[in-house]
Amino acid sequence: MTNLYRSYTVTQPLFNRYPARMPDFQISSELASEIPGTSIDIASSSKASSVASSVASSVAGLRQAMAVGDLTATALTQRCLERIAAANPVLGAVIAVTPDALDQAAASDAALLAGRPRGALEGIPVLVKDNVQVAGGATTAGSPALLGARPPDAFIVSRLRAAGAIILAKANMSEWANFRSTRSTSGWSTLGGQTANPYALDRNPSGSSSGSAAGVSAGFAPLAVGTETDGSIVSPSSACGVVGIKPTLGLVSRAGIVPLSLAQDTAGPMGASVADAAALLSVLAAEDPADSAIDHPGFIDYQAFLDESALEGARIGIWRTASTGADATTEALLDGAVDWLRALGATVVDPVDLPDIDKVTEPEFDALNYEFKHGINVYLKYLSAYAGDSDLELPGTLAELIEYNERNAPQVLAKFGQEIFRAAQATNGDLADPVYLELRSAARILARTAVETPVLEHNLDAIFSLTANPAWLTDYVLGDHSVFGTSRPGAVSGWPTITVPFGYVCGLPVGVSFLGPRWSEPRLLALAYAFEQGTQSRRVPALLPTIAAHALS
Repeated sequence: MTNLYRSYTVTQPLFNRYPARMPDFQISSELASEIPGTSIDIASSSKASSVASSVASSVAGLRQAMAVGDLTATALTQRCLERIAAANPVLGAVIAVTPDALDQAAASDAALLAGRPRGALEGIPVLVKDNVQVAGGATTAGSPALLGARPPDAFIVSRLRAAGAIILAKANMSEWANFRSTRSTSGWSTLGGQTANPYALDRNPSGSSSGSAAGVSAGFAPLAVGTETDGSIVSPSSACGVVGIKPTLGLVSRAGIVPLSLAQDTAGPMGASVADAAALLSVLAAEDPADSAIDHPGFIDYQAFLDESALEGARIGIWRTASTGADATTEALLDGAVDWLRALGATVVDPVDLPDIDKVTEPEFDALNYEFKHGINVYLKYLSAYAGDSDLELPGTLAELIEYNERNAPQVLAKFGQEIFRAAQATNGDLADPVYLELRSAARILARTAVETPVLEHNLDAIFSLTANPAWLTDYVLGDHSVFGTSRPGAVSGWPTITVPFGYVCGLPVGVSFLGPRWSEPRLLALAYAFEQGTQSRRVPALLPTIAAHALS
């Protein structure tokens, strides 16, 4: 590549970057035996204790172990860093490790020792998707084009620091949040290479929060921050067997996040359990005067709503048509999940219809083109104020970004092109344009009507569905092979969605989703927690090179 990339790898590290390359599926079978599980082993991370065997790798368990002195934040962080060093060469979930992670951990230990923890995540390592700004390094969205800037912390990162969390590493992602090409491959970025699925390394993690999902699943950190415009939290969470929350639009600040569409963008938590994700959401969902909904509910401790009996008497509507393209084994998972809902006391309305939801796609995507051009031009202008002292080029507009990619095509465009970039550039990017306003209005009205109709008609607490199909093989010829996904109603309406691990097809996870009205996170978390605790379905991945042959027979 050009000197721009060479200067990055030698003198302009994002932080402490791991090699960007495809996972070596042939050597991963040895890795699986070296790292047999993904729970963080407290006994090997700190002094052995009687508590060690009973404390799981949940956030609450880790906090408890730290509180009684059986675990230190430094030991936990070191364990996470060791796991990243061992497994990331084949998993590709981390694009960069923060150089001061152990210093942050030492600060947490000092706060804990003094009896003055700063917040609910004191000493807990967190992965942050690399489109979310973390001070001290570049925020790239996976692209070398943004290496020349060093912006400050995003609002939500400042919230994490205030809560005592350790910003462990930047997670790899689908470059530009999967909004560059019509034939893109999820989980691939120029800087991070290909993120693999921890259940079968030749399978795709989905995206665009690929590294966040894969990293939590593989035990790189207890928690991760992802972002979503349409499916980018819930889909990789489903594919990688973790919990993901796409919050109500406006609940979590987007300030300091590389934009795609301010009409749909949100950050959200990802964790191995509903309780872990709720703990992170409680920190992230602070009101930001610069970017919050007018009716923001303010601080809420979402963990307080977790209730194992929440499904008793709850009214749950089953949205089946979204997954009608699934194979019989995957479709059978929905039947099994519905049986569990009934067994756990829910009143099930089966099926429910989301009228005209299929009509949302076209106006949504056309509106996104306008929004991306507008948003990225504004963001690139903002970034120019944080250009470093290096000679790295920093594109100032979408047009310049397209030109940058063309000049560096052998690497940046090696796997797929930039057709979506060009389509966005072809719009005027004017969010006051009547054509744009009609597109966004049509998409929003269709989506909100689709979700409100069954909820009002049947007095539902939530709409329930499979989240997405099992992971497909990573394929640079044909691109992603998504059979179905159920994220669009929540993404376009602004309603919150929670996905929870449930079933497996040939050893590959499939999640289920709870979708509810705006600001219904407390109720959805209660329902999701009850379902999770009742089914106890999640299995830890083994980083196998591929699906076992007998699983396919």
